[in-house]
Parts: sequence; structure tokens; C-alpha cells
Amino acid sequence: MKIDRVVVGPLEVNCWIVADDAEGPCVVIDPGGDSAELLGVLDARVPAAIVLTHGHFDHIGAVRALVESTGAPLLVHADDAASITSPQTNGGALFGFSDSAPEATRLLVDGDAIQAGVLTFCVVHTPGHTHGGICLLVSDPAGGCAHLFSGDTLFAGSVGRTDFPGGDARTLSRSIAEKIATLPPGTAVHPGHGPDTTIARELRRNPFFPRA
Repeated sequence: MKIDRVVVGPLEVNCWIVADDAEGPCVVIDPGGDSAELLGVLDARVPAAIVLTHGHFDHIGAVRALVESTGAPLLVHADDAASITSPQTNGGALFGFSDSAPEATRLLVDGDAIQAGVLTFCVVHTPGHTHGGICLLVSDPAGGCAHLFSGDTLFAGSVGRTDFPGGDARTLSRSIAEKIATLPPGTAVHPGHGPDTTIARELRRNPFFPRA
């Protein structure tokens, strides 16, 4: 499995390009900006899917350009589908940004699978940062650790904000406790902002994780 991180946009979003090997089918997760750079990394490959972990403006800035250039399908959870098409609903207008995305090709729900070559990404609905926030869980076909692409649900040492419209701290805490803290400790976590971490590290250090 090949995982490329490209830090994009003014809020330094981690865009993840994940493929089953260097030339295999890929999934683009959260293309938040800098479309020319992302298209250069793709190097004429057509993604199997462009997936949004949630509908906030900082995660969608390059979506329109990538969809128009590659024709790849756009996937987002059903509960965030309405927010991506307008700066008024994706939060951009609050901060002076005008980014929007086209309507999604496919609406996701908890437990859905997204296929890219031999890779299967499992959709884990983790509301709290937004109503339709998701993580993507994928196993390494070579037998290594699983990988969780956590969007803004989970960061190294912290979690996503809940003070924006659609956020709810209690709901996010439940998502963390029921959907994330229960994953195998060796699971690698690739968040929407900041450095990578593991479930084991967050169990030890993250104040938002449940404690026995």
C-alpha cells in the first residue's frame, strides 16, 4: 500500500492519496486546495474515488478542479452532502472563503465499502465534528497494521472542534469511545491536520479518549 500526504490550502489540510501500489488505483481523501499540485501527484491517474471525511470548506477547495479534470466520482456521507455545495453551509462564508464542491456522486453511510484495486476502505460514521463526519479504515493487504484516515474526528493528542454549526461535543465523545478507541492499538491514524499517530498512543495520551 502506498500512502502520500500532501499538505494543502491555507489551513494546512492533510490530503491523502492512497493506492494499492505505486501505480495502482487510488483514493483521494480531502483535497482541500492546491489542485495543480494534487494533479501533479496523481500524474494522469484517474482516482477510483474522491472521498470527503466531512463537508467543511477547508477540506473541499480542490474538489471541483479534480472532478472536472479526472471525472472521478465524489463521495461524502449523506448527512454532510448538502453542506459541500455552498460557502454558506460549508463554513467558508464565516471566514471569508468561497470554496464549494459539486454535488456528490455517491452518498455514504456507516459500513459502506469503497474499493480501489485490492484495497477496501470501510466507512466509519463518526459524527460530532459535523453530522456526517466519517473515518476510513483500510487493512494493509501485505499484512501490516490497519490504517485509519480520521479527518477532523481525531488528531494526535486532540479531537475536532465542536463549536461550529453541526458540532456536538457529547456526540463526538461517543464516536471516539464506540468507534475509534475500540480499534486495535497498532492501528495507524492519519488525521486531517497535523502529524500521524496510533490508537495505542492516543489511548495513553489523548484526554478525549475514554479512561478505565
